Amino acid sequence: MVDMSRVKLRIENIVASVDLFAQLNLEKVIEICPNSKYNPEEFPGIICRFDDPKVALLIFSSGKLVVTGAKSVDDIKMGVNKLIELLSKKVGTKFTKPPQIDIQNMVFSGDIGMEFNLDAVALSLPNCEYEPEQFPGVIYRVKDPKAVILLFSSGKIVCSGAKSENDAWEAVKRLIRELEKYDLIEEEEEW
Repeated sequence: MVDMSRVKLRIENIVASVDLFAQLNLEKVIEICPNSKYNPEEFPGIICRFDDPKVALLIFSSGKLVVTGAKSVDDIKMGVNKLIELLSKKVGTKFTKPPQIDIQNMVFSGDIGMEFNLDAVALSLPNCEYEPEQFPGVIYRVKDPKAVILLFSSGKIVCSGAKSENDAWEAVKRLIRELEKYDLIEEEEEW
């Protein structure tokens, strides 16, 4: 049995879609956003980067945003609130209701704490792919909660597609249960 207290997960990136419920004049918005780029011939939105919190926002005239680079949901909320404050005070944008923030994807890195024979894992586990000539890890797909876990021979993992930290943990637990079910986890030696 894997000691789950030894399994580590760390948020690497969160992507969220946001609706501000307000139309935006991007020509005015670009003037007030620090560290921003806007070239409508190349991309229909503003790319804005905040240092605190450290996030990037794609801002569209529809009032819709994509926020990425966050390490926590609070960072996303702080970035959105910072933009709303700038838009209210410096552009005069009126907001009739609070923003709607939907988490689209969370990416975690982690470590199961043991090494694996990826050939044996790929031959035993359902819902996985392994082509070592193309990628050095097993790609394991979890259906519920929906997530993809990359498992490396070192025991390191990357979990993406989860919509919450709880979903990521549940996906990792499912992977571990499958590894145990097919006897792919070796018993830890007692010292």
